[in-house]
Amino acid sequence: MIYWATGNGLYTPQQSFIGISLDNPDQVESKDCRHDACVTLPEGFNKDNHKDMKFRKLEGGQYALYAFYEKPEKLNSAYQYIFGEWLPNSDYEADYQRNNLEFNLNNPSEDPEGKCRVDLFIPVKKGKS
Repeated sequence: MIYWATGNGLYTPQQSFIGISLDNPDQVESKDCRHDACVTLPEGFNKDNHKDMKFRKLEGGQYALYAFYEKPEKLNSAYQYIFGEWLPNSDYEADYQRNNLEFNLNNPSEDPEGKCRVDLFIPVKKGKS
């Protein structure tokens, strides 16, 4: 994805690189979890010239935001905290009809501490009252 994006002039900070988690690691072995790699497109981008790529529009709605800045291998711990501690103690519940979004804000290999900066957007809906 990164090679296709940069080869087509899609760079940060104008464009965002987004990971979409397609599976729940509590239900699917981590080695089998699927993940889409995405990049936002500028207005007027001609998708017809890129038949080899798949395009999708992200669904709107309410999301909880968790700002993650840590070593990449600790990302799963952030999800465990969100789903195991924060959500059960909040006024919200997970909206499993939509996917989690990971907005990648840096390149960990360029970070002085090797950490990744990711905004995790967790789809939520108002919990039962």
